[in-house]
Amino acid sequence: MRTVASRVEARVLALLDAETERWGRLDPSLVEPLDAVRALVLAGGKRLRPVFCHWGFVAGGGDVDDVRWVDAGAAFEMLQAFALIHDDVMDGSATRRGAPAVHRRFDRRHHAAGWSGESRRFGEGVAILAGDLALVYSDLLLPGAPPELWTLWHELRIELNIGQYLDLAGTATGGIGRQGARRIARMKSGRYTIERPLQVGALLAGAATLADRLGAYGDPLGEAFQLRDDVLGVYGDAERTGKPVGDDLREGKPTLLLAVAAERADAEGRALLARVGGELDDALVGELQELLRTTGALDEVEAEITALHARAVGALDQLDLTAEATAALRELADFVVARDA
Repeated sequence: MRTVASRVEARVLALLDAETERWGRLDPSLVEPLDAVRALVLAGGKRLRPVFCHWGFVAGGGDVDDVRWVDAGAAFEMLQAFALIHDDVMDGSATRRGAPAVHRRFDRRHHAAGWSGESRRFGEGVAILAGDLALVYSDLLLPGAPPELWTLWHELRIELNIGQYLDLAGTATGGIGRQGARRIARMKSGRYTIERPLQVGALLAGAATLADRLGAYGDPLGEAFQLRDDVLGVYGDAERTGKPVGDDLREGKPTLLLAVAAERADAEGRALLARVGGELDDALVGELQELLRTTGALDEVEAEITALHARAVGALDQLDLTAEATAALRELADFVVARDA
């Protein structure tokens, strides 16, 4: 993973260095949104999308020295930067990867400088533009891609946005059931994190049939990935996740955890769940964490993660991959469900 990550990071930085130099020559202030994108990318991240893209390419018979998978991996990192920056604006998140979210960074800049207008609107406006730049750069990193790859690339971006809408609507309306929560998990993050990167890699290698068959592994593992994210959003260590403990509860994220708890809670528990999405101090977060345990919601989601992992790993036996690719994808599946950040 580290070798893949380092090659992809170098490609992203080469692009941002060139763009920073180009726009800085015109006006030094124009590099500020680019610096924000750079800071976000360098602040961390698991680089899972480039890693899965790499192994989709290798599984499809691609040469590891071919730079096309590196470009595609970098495109996924820029697409992820776009998604995170916009997501933080929509959720009103204060931090990302242990640092101020991009909109907060420019909000503070505006306020400290005493500029005219509203600091919040300025910060959010610049963040939206920075995210848009990252989205455009993600496309620029895929020159010469075959038509079928562009079709998939457009589809995965549509899925990402539709999933984000479902997440926003579910947060606003509340009462999302199990199926709705699982649909959000798959469309907002699961497919775009694992299944689609694998398929992009396979298509780059010219293995269209394999790209389709990889869904049997990528689809369940993608959902397991997001369910693990949901657990970490409630119980994760802030130093590891880069976000405050219980942030998903404060934001009212519609998750399978909450859907199961809502089914099983008594009147007192339902009253507590009604506080989700509001002002929650640490004590209330702790009470909600305990409720998710006592209703069995946490155990059920953990059992579902285990089942999805088993489905994904079991599918590898039917894919006729090389021993190297099979071992790598099995190891990645283990990492995805066991991670703590």
